[in-house]
Amino acid sequence: MFVMCKREFISLFKGIKSIIMIAILFAVSYYAAKFSSVLSSGVELTAGEAEDIHTIGLLSVILLLGQLFVFGLSHDTINREIHERTMRFLVTRASRSTILFGKFLGIWFFWLFCIVVSFLLISIFSKKFDLFIFSQTMSLVTYQAALAVLLSVLIPRPGYTMFLGNILGLMLPAFGFWAAFSPNGWVNWMKYFIPFYYLERDDFTFLVILGLAGMMLLAAYAVFRRREC
Repeated sequence: MFVMCKREFISLFKGIKSIIMIAILFAVSYYAAKFSSVLSSGVELTAGEAEDIHTIGLLSVILLLGQLFVFGLSHDTINREIHERTMRFLVTRASRSTILFGKFLGIWFFWLFCIVVSFLLISIFSKKFDLFIFSQTMSLVTYQAALAVLLSVLIPRPGYTMFLGNILGLMLPAFGFWAAFSPNGWVNWMKYFIPFYYLERDDFTFLVILGLAGMMLLAAYAVFRRREC
């Protein structure tokens, strides 16, 4: 699993898309934190909101564009191997669970690196490393990575996952906020399966997001173990 994780982790740093996304993440984190005092002086905030104002840029990017970024880099993490027939070689060297969970961990550690560096940039101005908000952010990224893996297992063609990933990446945040705050009973129940509902709370209910991610990974494995390579 370590070899598969390392392989996926290193591969995510290659390519212009990765460089652009990392640059956007770091730039937004740095400059939003740098000029957060300007925003806080122009908007009336509670004491808690003022304390967390330095993270607003990073959180906005992860909430609104995070799924799009994750899909953009990892939409084909499984089906690319199947499409290029390299999966036939991989399954002779490792179990399917090792392949799937190793790839997921590689994606997760890539985003862990990006988020840690972003929070370190923020800490230059905030003078602290907010472990609670960091944990919330990583729970969201975990959900997004698990969804990308599930999509890559369910849809056999990389081109289709790229198209669907772009659509979901743009629509899921909007739908998530709508479901979380909509009074419509036909829509409101869906909020329990979308992470935004749990992130609006200032407690540890965000841990439910990790459970949702685990369910998606188990579903992905159940499909993957029966799929021909």
